[in-house]
Amino acid sequence: MDSSPGSTPYSAPTGCPMRGERQTSLYGPEFASDPQRVYDAFRAHGLAAPIELAPGVEATLIVQHEAALRVLQNPSFFARDARRWAALREGRVPLDSPVLPMMAYRPNCLFTDGTEHLRLRKAVTESLGRLNTTRLSRDVERIADYLIDQFIERGSADLLGDYAKLLPLLLFNQLFGCPGDIGDRLTRSMSAIFDGEDVLRANAELTECLMELVALKRRQPGEDITSWLIQHPAGLRDEELKDQLVMLMGAGIEPERNLIANALLLMLSSDNGSGQRRGTGMLVEDALDDVLWNNPPIANYATHYPVQDIDLGGVTLKADTPVLISFAAANSDPALTDARQTLSKGAHLAWGAGPHVCPAKSPAQLIALTAIEKVLNSVPDLALAVHPSGVEWRPGPFHRAMVALPVVFSPAPARRTTAAPAAQSPIPSRSAAPDETPAAHYDHAEPQKKTKGWWSSFLDVFRV
Repeated sequence: MDSSPGSTPYSAPTGCPMRGERQTSLYGPEFASDPQRVYDAFRAHGLAAPIELAPGVEATLIVQHEAALRVLQNPSFFARDARRWAALREGRVPLDSPVLPMMAYRPNCLFTDGTEHLRLRKAVTESLGRLNTTRLSRDVERIADYLIDQFIERGSADLLGDYAKLLPLLLFNQLFGCPGDIGDRLTRSMSAIFDGEDVLRANAELTECLMELVALKRRQPGEDITSWLIQHPAGLRDEELKDQLVMLMGAGIEPERNLIANALLLMLSSDNGSGQRRGTGMLVEDALDDVLWNNPPIANYATHYPVQDIDLGGVTLKADTPVLISFAAANSDPALTDARQTLSKGAHLAWGAGPHVCPAKSPAQLIALTAIEKVLNSVPDLALAVHPSGVEWRPGPFHRAMVALPVVFSPAPARRTTAAPAAQSPIPSRSAAPDETPAAHYDHAEPQKKTKGWWSSFLDVFRV
């Protein structure tokens, strides 16, 4: 088989209508508007399809449930170490590609195999296991209260930009034990990486502030995940510590915000006439299950690299080429008819499967449940400001994420005084950038030598 530079990593079955055609782009608005149509077309012609994740970045997407499990559960044949990626090694992937922060190798448990993966994963899972669920719920509620206060007097908000996007960013600052300055930079750089904005600069800033955090926690340990990772018997080096923190944020921020926002959209949508359990009477737990089945927050990811050319159901997957799992397509596989009818929690792949299954499933569900209940109880007459069909979805190959979730409600007084920066003004009608306090958007605001970020502003209200 031809594995020379420029060859496709996917060999389509003879007679397939897609044979010889160019890869389907997964990063444009057309895919974002109706990804299920693309998955259905792929599945009609086999268990996998050639795709382009970004300009110049080719891969294969697994779209059938059984095939996805075969890849996820067979690490001997499908490795996670991105250093195997032939196209990247050979300079055929642009180094400023927006997908590299999500795909390039880091020495963390997401991109390692075998005994090294077990060592790193043990440090992560045992550190996460020290989280107190009561304290976690309280932290989520405090951050939620703070964010709700920023928009509750307006009578309108973007529940994505004003709430679901910021809550997990601020929560990880809390869980990592970040001081104000490091937390502000962490929030800014992670948001830029997820949004694909100047990713090289953002990645450099992320690395810098996390290394500062690790050095700080070695000197001054606390009751936080960073300190627990440092203290773990695995004896992680500073670089490894930094990259476990990156992995935790990557696995916990973008998916969490989409889980929260997508479930809120479902709960605020009127009955769609399909007979499914939808609408304002839906329980939060049912909405979360529905999203994990039908709109998983991370739709396509879990990059694997075949260790040799492998025949998978008549499709040849070439060695050292990226093979991604479409959790969204696997969940909608017609072969899962019975499981889908009952929305069986054990059948969907939103949390992954195999040795790399998500280690934070329970905390992630608790965070989303608490955040959704908090905003629905605090703003009981929330209503969508647009028809559900008018919601715009953010382009990108990995996520299922809205651009915004506009809502309206009856204005109410804020519950706390949010006077963090001295020059803070009333909240403007549009969402503030994740690294800025709302005052920064007013032309008449006093110039500041250093604009406070969201985490510094939160700490000024809730001293932790």
